[in-house]
Amino acid sequence: MYIKRGVDQMEILQDAFVDSLKLLPVLFLIYLLIEYLEHKNNNLLHHMFMQSEKSGPFLGGLFGCLPQCGFSVIGSELYARRAVSLGTLLAIFISTSDEAIPILLAEPGMFKAMFKLIGVKLVIAIVFGFLTDALWRRKISRSRTCEHEHSEHMHFHGNCEDCHDGIFKAAVIHSLKIFVFIFIISLVIGFFMEYSSESFAFLSSHTAVQPFIAPLIGLVPNCAASVALTELYVNGGISFAALTGGLCSGAGVGLIVLFRLNKNLKENLTITALMYAVGVISGLALQAAGF
Repeated sequence: MYIKRGVDQMEILQDAFVDSLKLLPVLFLIYLLIEYLEHKNNNLLHHMFMQSEKSGPFLGGLFGCLPQCGFSVIGSELYARRAVSLGTLLAIFISTSDEAIPILLAEPGMFKAMFKLIGVKLVIAIVFGFLTDALWRRKISRSRTCEHEHSEHMHFHGNCEDCHDGIFKAAVIHSLKIFVFIFIISLVIGFFMEYSSESFAFLSSHTAVQPFIAPLIGLVPNCAASVALTELYVNGGISFAALTGGLCSGAGVGLIVLFRLNKNLKENLTITALMYAVGVISGLALQAAGF
């Protein structure tokens, strides 16, 4: 029995490594493109958010759909300065999927799920964003111009890597980091399926509890949360509804930036609670609709 388990462990380790390695070249190309776009367009988008008011939740939902959590960082920074509304901030947070989009894009046969995820989350983000602004009236700062047109503070990167040494190096480093995340999580899922098959079967078959668990995972302010949720979905551990709900509640490191810059702790905790509520409601609604 011991020998058999040893062989199983090596097979799980090998499968997790090979499956993760297959994604690495595609992930690198995706992150290289993202780095280029972020490097070129951050200043323009930063000003666009500052100039928007009524259209804030729409723009927030739209740009939040882009991969990684760079726009959630921008949203937190602008909200802390009261340059955007709470509805705009929530729209950005809700539509942010962090690492889910690159992972789904790199997975064969997941294109349809990726586009469905982006579309559904965009609708949820815009609806909740405008609804929040309608119910929560708070004055936005009228100081809508930056003191320094090309100030460093306007340059944000979703992957938190320094681009001063070039976008190629930043893309390589981030690709390797996500590769390690995917490998570790795939390994955990593999062992979980092998030695706790009943627990995995319970999670995958009892979809009623998934919309409550997934948003809790999504609240973890780290890209590992989106990687874990996406890998669970790819491996059949959670439904599309649960994946969407979990990603709706997650904003990557944007939540950390909010707590660091916005000094109103009660408000930050309220926003966090709202994010979880949106995730649960979205997951339950999608589940009821048959997604």
